[in-house]
Amino acid sequence: MNKLLGLKIDVDTYEGMKKGVPSLLRILGDFGIKGTFFLSIGPDASGRAALNLLRNPLFLKKMVSSNAVGLYGLKTALYGTLLPSPLIALSFPRIVQDVISQGHEAQFHAWDHRRWQDDLSMHSKAWIREWFERGMAGFQRLTGKPPTAFGAPAWLVDDRVMEILKDYPFSYLSCTRASAPFIHEDCRLVEIPCDLPCLEEVGRDRFIDTIAKLLEGGGLHVLPIHAEVEGGIRQGFFIELMEKVMDMGFSVVPLQSINDALPRETLPLRKHRMSTLPGRAAPCAV
Repeated sequence: MNKLLGLKIDVDTYEGMKKGVPSLLRILGDFGIKGTFFLSIGPDASGRAALNLLRNPLFLKKMVSSNAVGLYGLKTALYGTLLPSPLIALSFPRIVQDVISQGHEAQFHAWDHRRWQDDLSMHSKAWIREWFERGMAGFQRLTGKPPTAFGAPAWLVDDRVMEILKDYPFSYLSCTRASAPFIHEDCRLVEIPCDLPCLEEVGRDRFIDTIAKLLEGGGLHVLPIHAEVEGGIRQGFFIELMEKVMDMGFSVVPLQSINDALPRETLPLRKHRMSTLPGRAAPCAV
């Protein structure tokens, strides 16, 4: 487990699936490394994020500092409001097959990412269960089998979610930003958290140096990236970071490889809690 870096790739939008995933596949292929693609299956309602501009001043600050329109594109900013919501992974079955055929891990991220991220607490338990049913069915239609892991949108979960997770054949979760793996007290599933920050959280000028500094001591880490960002206009930063990571002697692996290697008997059993991390506009699980 020394110098092991898990690569968690979230696919949140239609453009991220269409353009970002193929771009990342080329980059990862050039490096000869594998990652885990957490796929959003259903509608891209990214335009609804504009509602947060009125509700959360921190969200507005994040959108401005990260150049959100430049990252995600103008059409993405209108999906689900002035433009209809296109389906994300379900629109690109061939790209999903490319992910799998090239040896990467594909797992379940979301049915409707935006509505979970913005309104989870306002939805009923029945809505959450239906969200899982639709997403899991769509994932199976694309891959021919159910997912074995779940990575919650925006690292957001609650007690109702943890209870529902018991009903599905997941072997691990990646739903938090905790500092180290643990076992969830509620559902008894292994959590493989993202302990490193996102590019959008630290800023592009500090991204590479920040991650390199956090990796100096070796050990096990998980880096979260987004198909829309590192597979889009920020891919140069990702390439430079991977060069740095490889020079540091790290092995870059899918999260399933970490799950296979974790000594479960030594992992702490605990409940998640919510915390607002630096650079984030809303609390996430840790």
